Amino acid sequence: MFLLRLAVILIAFIFLCSCSNSQADASEKELEHSSGSNKIILTTNNTYSWHSNYDIKDALINRIPVPEGFKRTTEKTGSFADWLRFLPLKPGNPDVCLYNGKLKNYQGGHYALVDIDVGKTDIQQCADAVMRMRAEYLYSIKEFELLHFNFTSGHFIGFKKWAEGYRTVIKGNNVSWSKNASPDDSYKTFKGYMNTIFNYAGTSSLSKELKKVSDISDIKIGDVFIVGGFPGHAVLVIDVCVNSVSGEKLFLIQQSYMPAQDIHILKNLNNAIQSPWYSVRFASDLETPEWTFSKDQLMRF
Repeated sequence: MFLLRLAVILIAFIFLCSCSNSQADASEKELEHSSGSNKIILTTNNTYSWHSNYDIKDALINRIPVPEGFKRTTEKTGSFADWLRFLPLKPGNPDVCLYNGKLKNYQGGHYALVDIDVGKTDIQQCADAVMRMRAEYLYSIKEFELLHFNFTSGHFIGFKKWAEGYRTVIKGNNVSWSKNASPDDSYKTFKGYMNTIFNYAGTSSLSKELKKVSDISDIKIGDVFIVGGFPGHAVLVIDVCVNSVSGEKLFLIQQSYMPAQDIHILKNLNNAIQSPWYSVRFASDLETPEWTFSKDQLMRF
């Protein structure tokens, strides 16, 4: 009799554990599902090192709804796409400021401002803002091996070596390394590394590092529209949604520009109803407020 009662208790325990796990799985799936809708998201595991007072209510995903009939793509928690989707935005829609605190002359092209510093010098421009986002993400997850960019000269400059205390010595087109600092992977060291990247890299070097996306309909969060040159330009895709009936994809893009200025999400001046979302079904050119790209200028890290 005792053994029978024990067996019943064990079966009940296993059943309860199974139900508990199923409920946990269901909650996780619901959270993942809700990130694809306009439902307010209350939590995130992402971190933003430059932001001391992150309020998830001002996260991109909570501030910019998708148009009717569309749903955000499902992204892996903790991925670059997920990280970009939760970027903190400045409250309201303030004016775009330059690195020196002055107002940008043209204020008609931005929908919202990313709540991130622009620096005190004229170096965080268009490609630099793209590299800043990629680097901030990799730094936040401590993937230092993957955190690297090339100078315009073609030299590979990785943060891992920088954090070990090495610094670049630049003489003309020659770049070498010299160990003249103590090992340090602090955020201050990271910012010093990025300022060097901003000074010696740009659209020309970044366009050579990225891979071309052959089909615009395959657009993904984290992709880059880029024209390498002097000057060139680059904008970063920071969100994507899809129409479940037609399959049409829409995307959001952000940029900095020249001179260095607040990173801002762009309006779609050609479609006030969909703005700030852009459709992949544009004609031959993607017209943004300050630059025009072609379909074959979409690239990927």
